[in-house]
Amino acid sequence: MTSHVKNTLVTTAAIAGALAATTLFNTTTVKADTTSSAPVTTTTSATKDTAIASAQAKVNSASAAVVSAQAAYGSASTAASDAAAKTAAASASAAATSAATSSAVANAQAAADSAATAKSTADANLAKAQSNAAATSRAKFMTSADVVSAQSAVASASAKASDADSAVASAEAGQTVTANLMKSDDPTQASAAQQYFATKTAIVKLLPSGQVQITIPLTSGLKFLKEVSYNGVDATFTKTGDDSANITFTADPATSYTLAMTIDITSVMPFMHEKALLDVDTTIFNGLLAAKSDADAALTSAQAALSTAETNAATVAQVASNAASAVTAAAMVASDAAVVATSAATNLTSAQAANSTAQAALTSAQAAQSAADATLATAKANLDSANAALTSAQAELKSAQNIVVVTPASSAASSASSATSSATNSAASAATATSNVASSASTTTVTSAVVATPATTKKATSSTPASSTTAKTLPQTGNENQSALVALGLAILTLGIYPMMKRKHA
Repeated sequence: MTSHVKNTLVTTAAIAGALAATTLFNTTTVKADTTSSAPVTTTTSATKDTAIASAQAKVNSASAAVVSAQAAYGSASTAASDAAAKTAAASASAAATSAATSSAVANAQAAADSAATAKSTADANLAKAQSNAAATSRAKFMTSADVVSAQSAVASASAKASDADSAVASAEAGQTVTANLMKSDDPTQASAAQQYFATKTAIVKLLPSGQVQITIPLTSGLKFLKEVSYNGVDATFTKTGDDSANITFTADPATSYTLAMTIDITSVMPFMHEKALLDVDTTIFNGLLAAKSDADAALTSAQAALSTAETNAATVAQVASNAASAVTAAAMVASDAAVVATSAATNLTSAQAANSTAQAALTSAQAAQSAADATLATAKANLDSANAALTSAQAELKSAQNIVVVTPASSAASSASSATSSATNSAASAATATSNVASSASTTTVTSAVVATPATTKKATSSTPASSTTAKTLPQTGNENQSALVALGLAILTLGIYPMMKRKHA
């Protein structure tokens, strides 16, 4: 049983005792010598009994309403107390949660901001790394193209150098060309020595100096041809047979050469000296060495360019590789930053949600408390209204009990005896009602207040009226019974007060 229900039962018992005492006091016989200034109504016994019964019914109804309102007030008070406790708990929880979540929200917000900044920086670094990687990739492509171009140039230069080398090698090995010995003073006429050079050819070789070596095959007449010279330098005779030889001399490339010859034809004219014009074109070798030199230089240059291109390509390739690695690293950092930012945002949302939940719980508890307080206020108003109705009914009962009944003089003693009996019965009823209320309180079940109802006793009437005069007051009778009734009312009242006192000192 809750404290509020106990309070309700105790209060109900006290009210029942008070009602019983009040009833008992109100049902005592009016002294004959009363000097009350209140107006005294006179009527018949039946009318008074009817008024008392009606007023008593109103008192009983009002008492029941008071008990019901008191029970409702106790229940509303319990609900209001529980709601207040819940509100206090919710308020404390919200305060604690708010203190914790406020810090959590602030920390989560700071973490989210930091993570967002880190993510932004990581994204910027990633974009920069990607741009750099794209640039180095283009550079790598270009340097690769340069390498290909340089390789092509080397190939071309190498081919040219090879051709030049072949031409020089061929020229150095010697080539057979057409050659004629003509008279120096008449190049249209053959020289007398032409008959000894039957092949009419010459072998021309390119020398490293750029000059040419010219060899004239002497097919016969070796015994007659004694000397051959060019520009004062004797030619070299290399015998190839008993009467044949190769005559060789060195000169710059030209189209013809004037040779000085000495021929000994003893039978005709001994030691004839003659100048013969050797018609041979050796200019075909002009520029071969220069071309070879240029080709070799071009090849060397192309090879150097290729080497440079390959070096540049390797460097750019390494830069591109580093840039690609930087992109990978930046992507990982950006991904990690994104995960951290997402987690921080989730934590922030969670902290904010926890704070909102605590505030919502507090708002709900406050709303419940407001509703409980409103219900309590309504119950209090109903209780006050019921108490007012009970007070009014009690006043009406007292007024009805104060009605003076017109009785014959001869039956006064009988009336007093009846009044005493009625008061005794009323006291017994009040005691029983109070006992019932106390019993209900002890079983924790609130039913309804039982209010003592004074027993209605028919006044004895005489067959012979003593007088037609209306009595102003009733004769004074039953003083001893009145004292007993007062004591009984006080005892019943004590039954209601004692539990309250006991609970107070407990």
